[in-house]
Amino acid sequence: MTGKRWTRRILLGVAALAVLVVGGSWAFVKLQPTLPPLALPTAPAGAPAGPLDGTWAVSAGSVAGFRVPETALGMTNDTVGRTTAVGGTLVLSGDRVTSATFRIRLTAVTVNGKSQPQFARSLDTRRFPDATFTLAGPVTVGYSGGTVTAAGRLGMNGVTRPATVTVTWRRDGAALEAAGTIPVAFSGWDIAGPAGYGLLGSLADHGVAEFLLTLHRV
Repeated sequence: MTGKRWTRRILLGVAALAVLVVGGSWAFVKLQPTLPPLALPTAPAGAPAGPLDGTWAVSAGSVAGFRVPETALGMTNDTVGRTTAVGGTLVLSGDRVTSATFRIRLTAVTVNGKSQPQFARSLDTRRFPDATFTLAGPVTVGYSGGTVTAAGRLGMNGVTRPATVTVTWRRDGAALEAAGTIPVAFSGWDIAGPAGYGLLGSLADHGVAEFLLTLHRV
């Protein structure tokens, strides 16, 4: 076989390999199941029942987690973690939340239903198994629902820093429902990114904590 034919075969082989790599990366990014952002239910809420004033506690059906963008060959997707190990309380007086503290068990967070060792290492969950959010001060939220942005302090990975939460809430019968997000820059909480994510991909250095809470008056 002539040198030109060998060269042509080598070039064709390289091109085929490139197609497989690009196609495989595209499939990995695009075909991975990605859970939608946590949000209030689309079904109509029931008529409010009972007083609004008092202490409200997180109850069954609540979920929290994180969302971090990932990229491969210019294509993007989100890595999403979830847990139902959420607790906490808030206190309402009139149309104001006067205090609120919530806790998320990070050791219970899963991605696609599985524990992720890299997540545990990045947030050192062996030493710091929980994340906490505490409202910085009273905030007016209205009487029946709406969207509000509030300041607080987010603690995780042994670091507690100011953080801003945006929450949409409503009354549903005897319950309160609240969905929201907190932007998180990894450097602010000394979160280490994954080592060796890959030559063809990367994980962003930021993400959002997100939650959907159902609360009942206690």
